[in-house]
Amino acid sequence: MIDPIIFTIEIGTFTFSLYWYGVLVMLGVAVATWLTASEFKRRGGDPEYVWDSLLWIIPAGVIGARLWYVANATLGGDMHYIQDPIAILNIKEGGLHFFGSILFGVIAFLLYARKMKLDPWLMFDSVAPGLLLGQAVARPANFINQELYGPPTTLPWGIKISAAHRIYPFNNLSLYPEETTRFHPTFAYEMVWNILATGLILWIARKYKDKLKPGMAFGLWLILAGVGRNVIEFFRPDQPTFPGTAFSYSRFFAILMVVIGLILILIKMEVIKIKGIPAGRSEYQLAPPLEEVVAERKAAKAAEKNQAEGDDSGDPPPDLS
Repeated sequence: MIDPIIFTIEIGTFTFSLYWYGVLVMLGVAVATWLTASEFKRRGGDPEYVWDSLLWIIPAGVIGARLWYVANATLGGDMHYIQDPIAILNIKEGGLHFFGSILFGVIAFLLYARKMKLDPWLMFDSVAPGLLLGQAVARPANFINQELYGPPTTLPWGIKISAAHRIYPFNNLSLYPEETTRFHPTFAYEMVWNILATGLILWIARKYKDKLKPGMAFGLWLILAGVGRNVIEFFRPDQPTFPGTAFSYSRFFAILMVVIGLILILIKMEVIKIKGIPAGRSEYQLAPPLEEVVAERKAAKAAEKNQAEGDDSGDPPPDLS
């Protein structure tokens, strides 16, 4: 097994440990952002907006991912975070949920887009393949942490899970011997699915670029990500379920993603019409380059400052006639 800690630095009473989990998650973010910036530029936008928006999206995404994980665990009957709220802050051992990062990340970007007067659909369509690929890059962290595995299997790609990381009932070593029992690598299944889905979205976005309306690539992501997660949930015995059922909360939201994605695409194609929800534009609304926007804002602030200083001085305004 791979040690979750890459290295530890100790200076007096200060200890810093670098975890594979954090490194791979941030690598996934970097890869997702790179691909998103590339798609943003291909659609005519300035990719600097993508990198700039990370200052909004990353903090919101981490907070959302943690809160969703905590809420999901609590709904499943785990009272650990209720009894010890400080543990919510301990994310170094894992415990981030994809759905929460997406929800809070979208909210943060919408606020950023409103501030910068960006077309949200341009970003959403550009980020669609990046989200899938970034998640795939980060998935090996689950193997290192020995988490998100499935039930026992005799398939040749089954993985070994130590007794310390097993969930009930697989922690019964008399029934599931540690040396001989192997488990479905569900994180790897999702990783493969995400890579294939990334390729499919990129291919469709290029082959049908003149036919796709703004928002349709994002709708396709909702469908593919939702279908993939829904299938994977069949192999995830660790997920909290609705009381008295085998139906997990994650499966419910995965199905909801598929439904929303289908409705979005049908609205954009004008196959269906919903009152109050227009099909929208057929082209993206492009914003000026970020450098120009920043320069204009600096100039405007400088002009306001000069005007305020002029007003405070009591001097009459200059005669511009």
